[in-house]
Amino acid sequence: MQRIRIAVIVAAAVGGAMGVQAAGADHETGAVLGGKLPAGYRDWRLISVAHEGGDLNDLRAILGNDVAITAYRAGKLPLPDGVIIARLAWRHVSSDENNRAFGRAQSFVAGPPTNIQFMVKDSRKYSSTGGWGFAQFTNSKADALAPRQCFACHVPAKARDFVFTLYAP
Repeated sequence: MQRIRIAVIVAAAVGGAMGVQAAGADHETGAVLGGKLPAGYRDWRLISVAHEGGDLNDLRAILGNDVAITAYRAGKLPLPDGVIIARLAWRHVSSDENNRAFGRAQSFVAGPPTNIQFMVKDSRKYSSTGGWGFAQFTNSKADALAPRQCFACHVPAKARDFVFTLYAP
């Protein structure tokens, strides 16, 4: 009976360790979200918009799933597990058509898309990167993204749970 008990304990420990390794594997390989764009993400609610200058020169729409929107509206930090934030980006280009209507160069619009990025909150699965998993897609295909590289960029926003974007109601 004692041997059976020990065998069960050892099996549970080995299985648990394998489960932890498997849970973090997608994070280490950049396959957060299973390497697929989440269904319906373009229907998520708007959190905010941004213009990033410099070399990026893009316009961004920041969207959130229902869990994200509920937490943002409640001002809840840290954000809870289950939050997914999407960042859609397009090149920032001048609009000749709009500028003609205004009579001067002042209008900029979204040009060609650059990529889509996601932050997925799972404090256990992604504990090594502040509780966040990161994914990037270009032309609807998952990029082999280094999660630690993304996380390193987000470290300055640690006081806001590593999220740059504030909610713009």
